[in-house]
Amino acid sequence: MSSLLSVLGFSERDESQEKDMSERRTAQRYRDVPTRTIAAAGAVFAYRELGPHAGVPLVVLTHLGANLDNWDPRVVDGLAQDRRVIAVDYRGVGDSTGRVRDSIEEMAADMVAVIRALGHNRVDLFGLSMGGMVAQAVITQAPHQIDRLILVGSGPAGGPGLMDMTRLTIATVPRAVVTFNDPKTLLFFTRTPVGKHAAREYLTRLKERTAGRDKPVSAGVYRAQLAAVHRWGEQVPADLSRFTGPVLIVHGDSDRMVPPENASALAQRLPGASVTVFPDSGHGVAFQNHRAFVDAARDHLRR
Repeated sequence: MSSLLSVLGFSERDESQEKDMSERRTAQRYRDVPTRTIAAAGAVFAYRELGPHAGVPLVVLTHLGANLDNWDPRVVDGLAQDRRVIAVDYRGVGDSTGRVRDSIEEMAADMVAVIRALGHNRVDLFGLSMGGMVAQAVITQAPHQIDRLILVGSGPAGGPGLMDMTRLTIATVPRAVVTFNDPKTLLFFTRTPVGKHAAREYLTRLKERTAGRDKPVSAGVYRAQLAAVHRWGEQVPADLSRFTGPVLIVHGDSDRMVPPENASALAQRLPGASVTVFPDSGHGVAFQNHRAFVDAARDHLRR
């Protein structure tokens, strides 16, 4: 074996190094990283992290009714190419303990506590849908703890059409069951051929993790988070001007859950924000356009 390796230009040490490098690459895929926990704010929070430790870490906050397994692995893996990415379950969601929050501001306070418990003085923040609302509350509570912000499919407090999310979600879930569809297919993607194809690929990717999956999201979590989003839609718009860091706002032009008008409403409240709207895309805009989104997000975070 040694002589054959020598003929091919490798040594046994080279083969071992290649194996180690392969194992490290595998370990850095979101579908494979272990779920960890940390105590903060009177609860224990589940999180997963991957990517290099150098630089400012990126904390990612997911959408309504989601646990750690609902992150598109292509998005997380792409973002983790050149920075540490930390995905956190909200209180009472998945493997996190405690009673689920029904207030965006309380969720934000939890995330501020988790970031500090993890030992990070400053982070970048990526909020998706409800996670974007939580991210906005974080920058009002701890504006000097956040460097850069990415808001995808989200809206400001009192944003246009946000109070309709509850009605739309409640109406869509039974229809999805009757038509043998995953509710995310109808809520996150357009019904065009492009949207339907993207939905199928996304749902397939969500099944890639086969071991150590998060606990399923309960009906109680949905109810509490829907109430939180509804209250957010009723509130007077918050003053976000204290946050002066760079902001990337991404939206789908056919988002039914958070109408596209929310992108410009957010930009008006955040100095230095840039807006990208993807065509033929719904609420799952980052998942449908994962390659383009990752490129845009990495460019934003590198500036």
